[in-house]
Amino acid sequence: MIWWKRKAEAERARWVLDPLVGVGPLRFGMSREEVESALDQVVPDPAWDRGGSAPWQEYRDEGVTVFYGPGSRLVAVAIDALSGPLVRLRGVELIARVPSEARVDLLELARQEGRSVGVNRGGDPEVAGWGVSMGADQEWGRAAEGHIERRNRAITTALLVGPELAADPYGSEPVVRWRGVRKVGAKAGAWPSTSGRERPRWGWTPMESVGPLRFGMSPSQVAAALGGAVPAARQGAYPQSWPSVPPEAGQWRLHEDVFEEAGVTAHYGYWADVPVLGAVTVHRLTGPQIEFEGIPLIGRPVADVDADIIRHIEDRGAGLRLTCAGDQGPDGTNMYVRAVRAGDTMLSEARFCVEEWWEE
Repeated sequence: MIWWKRKAEAERARWVLDPLVGVGPLRFGMSREEVESALDQVVPDPAWDRGGSAPWQEYRDEGVTVFYGPGSRLVAVAIDALSGPLVRLRGVELIARVPSEARVDLLELARQEGRSVGVNRGGDPEVAGWGVSMGADQEWGRAAEGHIERRNRAITTALLVGPELAADPYGSEPVVRWRGVRKVGAKAGAWPSTSGRERPRWGWTPMESVGPLRFGMSPSQVAAALGGAVPAARQGAYPQSWPSVPPEAGQWRLHEDVFEEAGVTAHYGYWADVPVLGAVTVHRLTGPQIEFEGIPLIGRPVADVDADIIRHIEDRGAGLRLTCAGDQGPDGTNMYVRAVRAGDTMLSEARFCVEEWWEE
């Protein structure tokens, strides 16, 4: 999702899904050359093209990502919520809708056709018989002043696959190696939360510490500072790995520890080839309560937090920093307010970073 490439509805192509056969001008089984021809010879984003050898290619201007299986044949198409084609299945619009509303329509259509509906790892409907796996992203809109801003709701996206991937779209190659897919934990359609009264209040010092966590701590020191907490999940990679190839030989590097009970994720950087705490994400529904100049940062509708921070910095003539993902934070803090989905709503969490940390 590229938020600054958001398109108005009138600017978006309209495609029809032919389940397990194709979508719009694309047909599963097409070669790379045939896909490019079907997309009017549009050139894919070079960052993910790798000279035409990558297992997926992103066409960001069109809001489409295509995936290739054995023999470089098309096996899946992902549609972006903000800029991709508006895809219809039997009269049901799939893209850029409120997730719960799209879910109701899909369930009714599945009932009419006798299709079995599952739930994917994101908690959204998945229908193997149609090769459809739904998802959602942050909605962006245009403010009265003319700039693009985050909204408080999620809107639907979809992964559409051929018969080879239909049984498990997100768990199949090559989709499972796509950006961030491995990090998505399984959900059953519910988002766990901790009430405000049960959540501790943490202070923070920009680029130095967050609650009991000080930047530069080792993973074991982080766990000890959280009361001996055990990570619910660990993410890492091999130094020479690339999304399109298996991990190379070398030492596996820890990138992050997810502490679900504490409601935080610890992110590690490598200085002198040793993992040290470089950033902390405080989760939107379970993390400690943290404020910036009296503004609550965690677990609120994200557009409300954005508005509060913008008013604060405008009153003081301060600056605002914006990441490529659209996360924003006051200049000089290296703190960014992030938007994370909870059902149809996008809630706020915050990432606090050491000075040397580069946030995408």
